[in-house]
Amino acid sequence: MSEVTILLVEDEESLASFISEELKYEDYQVLIARDGQQALDLFDEHQSEITLLLLDWMLPKIDGLTVGRKIRRRSQVPIIMMTARDQLGDKITGLDAGADDYITKPFEIEELLARIRVIIRRQKQIQAMQAESLLYDYEDLHLDVAKRLVTRDGQEIELTQKEFDLLYELIKTPEEVLSRDELLNTVWGYEYFGQTNTVDVYIRALRNKLDDADHPRLIQTVRGVGYVLRKNYE
Repeated sequence: MSEVTILLVEDEESLASFISEELKYEDYQVLIARDGQQALDLFDEHQSEITLLLLDWMLPKIDGLTVGRKIRRRSQVPIIMMTARDQLGDKITGLDAGADDYITKPFEIEELLARIRVIIRRQKQIQAMQAESLLYDYEDLHLDVAKRLVTRDGQEIELTQKEFDLLYELIKTPEEVLSRDELLNTVWGYEYFGQTNTVDVYIRALRNKLDDADHPRLIQTVRGVGYVLRKNYE
């Protein structure tokens, strides 16, 4: 029996059935919720078993964003948001609600399965990193790998798993510019199927959480190349 259990939250019966059959073919265990309240109930009942969530945005009773926020308050389980909304603002809203990744409808099932494999592989890598108890500091930014903890100027900052992983890659090699392709391959683990601005979306979400008037930007954009963690000397 597979060790991977996926909570699929989708109200469109035909789509839920199709995705479920494909997941089972990959030897994943599947729980299905048809609305937001059922998703929360199933998560509470099976939290220790669930490996990740596939979460539709538009749901009866409780919408996907609210479900994501409620689950994120009690768990760091990975969440892939499934949505027909493809505007940049919608994607940022989804990330802020706790999603680790998003996939825009309609999508190819191979793309969804690839993203699931990446998350499972990344979870294993996270477990290995946590065993190393790595600590990183840059300026007033502190990252504790074992605790999955980020603070700035002593204040804890709550990040999604993808945001944490992205910051981890940047803080490992501060002052070194990393291209978008490098970040896609290390954080997402494959040649990304989605839009080319994926890294930009996550960087913007990170900046919204890390920066304010008293704490200036540390993640700098290198135009035409990518991003780097450094003080702005300009």
